[in-house]
Amino acid sequence: MNNNKTRYKHYEKTTNKKKHRVISFIFPIISLIIIIACVSYIVTWTNQNNENEQTIKEIYADVVSVDEETGDSKIDFEKLKQRNEDVVGWLKVNNTNINYPVVQSNNNDFYLRHNFDKKYNIAGWIFADYRAKFDGKDKNIIIYGHNMKNGSMFSTLNTALTKKWYENEDNMNITFETEKQVATYKIFSIYKIKKETFYTTTSFETTESYKKFLDEIKSRSIKDFGEDVNEEDKILTLSTCAGNNSYRVVIHAYLCDTNK
Repeated sequence: MNNNKTRYKHYEKTTNKKKHRVISFIFPIISLIIIIACVSYIVTWTNQNNENEQTIKEIYADVVSVDEETGDSKIDFEKLKQRNEDVVGWLKVNNTNINYPVVQSNNNDFYLRHNFDKKYNIAGWIFADYRAKFDGKDKNIIIYGHNMKNGSMFSTLNTALTKKWYENEDNMNITFETEKQVATYKIFSIYKIKKETFYTTTSFETTESYKKFLDEIKSRSIKDFGEDVNEEDKILTLSTCAGNNSYRVVIHAYLCDTNK
């Protein structure tokens, strides 16, 4: 009986040593794999962000011209579309880094991970909801962009949540230029909210349902901007993720002027 116990203790001791050796061997390997994966991600993230920065510099140089007398910028959409036929407009938000051409695919997934030149890129690009028709009848045009840590895409949309930004009257107008017109939208609601689909509604069965929609998104605002928005208005919605994708930063603005 004692011999059996001795053998068992010896077996248990030997087994534990083997387990310890295996763990001691595997743990460094797993750690090394994790380190390599992290470094690889950082390198890829950096390279792809640099690629996007270079792309926007090339676009500015190629398609944007400035009138020396007025200081106004002019977009050459013909050249822009030669580079990417998915272009639907150019978006500019004052006192942010948002000054980009906007593209549109037949879904809301492609430009989440593809840049302006349609190359795979984790930063994606600024894109319009695939349901927008840009025929002058859209009630709610939605434009999305990633919240990139390097300040690109829609990262500076978060600035709109600060009192210093939204109390500056110069920041209340958003410009969205297309081949047909330069449209000015005035902000009437800014807020952050958990991920949902309500504010991305684009079609409304009745005038009353659209009115209720407008009342709801206006009531969410961090400030009452005193703007009278009604069912006759057409709106522009900007959306980005924040808080490790736990919520969305949203801006709504109504069409107040067009310069055809």
